[in-house]
Amino acid sequence: MAKKKILLLNTGGTFSSVKGAAGFQPGLGRQDILEDLMLVAKDCLLEYEDICSLDSANITPKHWKSLAERIADVSGRYEGIVVIHGTDTMAYTASMLSFMLYKIGIPVVITGSQLSIAHPVADAMENCRAAIYMAASGYAGVYVAFNRKIMLGTRVSKIRTMSFDAFESINYPYAAVINAYGMEVNDHVLPRAGSKDGFRADTAYSDQVALVKIIPGMKEALFRMLPEMGYKGVVIEAFGLGGLPFTDGGDLCNMVGWMTEAGMAVVVGSQCRYDGSSLSVYETGKRALQNGAVQMYDMTTEAAVTKLMWLLGHDLDIEEVKRRFVTPICGDIMPGRGE
Repeated sequence: MAKKKILLLNTGGTFSSVKGAAGFQPGLGRQDILEDLMLVAKDCLLEYEDICSLDSANITPKHWKSLAERIADVSGRYEGIVVIHGTDTMAYTASMLSFMLYKIGIPVVITGSQLSIAHPVADAMENCRAAIYMAASGYAGVYVAFNRKIMLGTRVSKIRTMSFDAFESINYPYAAVINAYGMEVNDHVLPRAGSKDGFRADTAYSDQVALVKIIPGMKEALFRMLPEMGYKGVVIEAFGLGGLPFTDGGDLCNMVGWMTEAGMAVVVGSQCRYDGSSLSVYETGKRALQNGAVQMYDMTTEAAVTKLMWLLGHDLDIEEVKRRFVTPICGDIMPGRGE
């Protein structure tokens, strides 16, 4: 039986880091990494390519575009692709790649580690083992593999800074788990398979999207600055179920209407990670809806930000952006949850 061909694309991060004079930074290369990973590849034939060597804090939308384009270019030659990535912005990359590659016909699995692969007790090898196994599974889509969990790319979020159990699937079941029975896949929650032949990435995006977390007493002036600075959209993390204050000292519900009239897409969700928003429950949410807010429902912040970036990169009018935002694409949103 022929071995499945899996491509490893390395972008840097803790996984390939070494200790330098200014702190840990990416530094390990092809030979250092591939030699170790061949030990966990088993029935797979690994090929390796360096895309960049960055701390993921330095990853930007232009890196998402080039990475998606590279994956699309080579996807027809491999059974699966593993992307090695730093953990800090992994959830943003996983979400954006999910949208840019939403019709891909092979598994794309993003992974990394909390310790460098060079460290004797690192989690790097185990995470890569899971990623390679999922990449060879035939289940098309974009995923994150971490701590023996396989999570949908649009549902993952980093919730711990030091624990090996750093990521969680938010408001959505795991795509698969690895336990004593092997890898158990939840087929019913996976995205629909796309095409392997002739696949092309949809890499349009706008980087003119802001993220604002509401605090008590926040002033309207902050929001008035956004359209003046050229922003086309904003994701607002509001209180509880999605409430925004509307007192005389700061009517943020009214500011939603003002930004909407200025041509911006305004998404409102909850600061809480779990359960999602429901703006129709309280007056603080209803006023935002009446002023044109788009509800985030059960999305992760990372998915909401990147989906808005992606949609605004296309030639769509604002009403079409709002309609498509609440339309599920790759397991990213369940409209009406909690309504």
